[in-house]
Amino acid sequence: MIRNPSVANQFYEGDPTRLRYELGRLIGPVKSAEPAFALIAPHAGYIYSGAIAGRAYAAVRVPETVVIMGPNHTGLGAPAALWSKGAWEMPLGTVPVDEELSSLINKGSGYLTEDIQAHLYEHSLEVQIPFLQYRQPNLRIVPICLGHLPYPACHEIGMALAQAIKSLSRPVLIVASSDMTHYEPQYEAEAKDRLAIDQVLAMDPQGLFDTVRSHGITMCGVIPATVALVASSALGASDARLVAYGTSGDVTGDYNKVVGYASFVIS
Repeated sequence: MIRNPSVANQFYEGDPTRLRYELGRLIGPVKSAEPAFALIAPHAGYIYSGAIAGRAYAAVRVPETVVIMGPNHTGLGAPAALWSKGAWEMPLGTVPVDEELSSLINKGSGYLTEDIQAHLYEHSLEVQIPFLQYRQPNLRIVPICLGHLPYPACHEIGMALAQAIKSLSRPVLIVASSDMTHYEPQYEAEAKDRLAIDQVLAMDPQGLFDTVRSHGITMCGVIPATVALVASSALGASDARLVAYGTSGDVTGDYNKVVGYASFVIS
């Protein structure tokens, strides 16, 4: 199965030459990239959040295999949907699915379902791929689209992901796609986002999950971020750092209803 781009020329440039130029501007010079277990990056249009995502992609080494997890905005498909075979066609070229790793992850989780419907029109995973292709031309991916799940499901998927990665003899990067607070005044968004950010920095997946729920934080990718924290901890991660934070107001000048964006590296 081949997936064609859903949001090219909307969230990012669809022309390869212009897209590569845009990515070069957003990522900037890569001076000291470090190995990492995971990163968390926003998924709005590049004009809004691309610079914040780009700083995270400039900070890490991108191996050939990347697991990309994003939230399900469309409501289509399975609540925990794994795209297990085939390839994703993108403006910068075709990206094959790493079928070996996807099979290992699927076998280790009772929650994941092989399902393409959840992915067909979902932008949160797609917008991460050009950044990854820019940094790693031999990219292979395992796409996972996650809807509303309870914490035990997040923990189980994270542990299955970690176990599958451990069984390979090659490096794997986990990317969790998430924006932060949506459509609130700047000062309220910053205060709420700080609560979630502190839980990520504490490497506390349950704390992040519970904080977002109890404070009504509209962090759309809290499930992917929670799974990434579980998996990273199981793989030996001990540190998370905030690379960049901003809001849509920084671009538009409208601070009455902003969307928050944050990027993290987990190492």
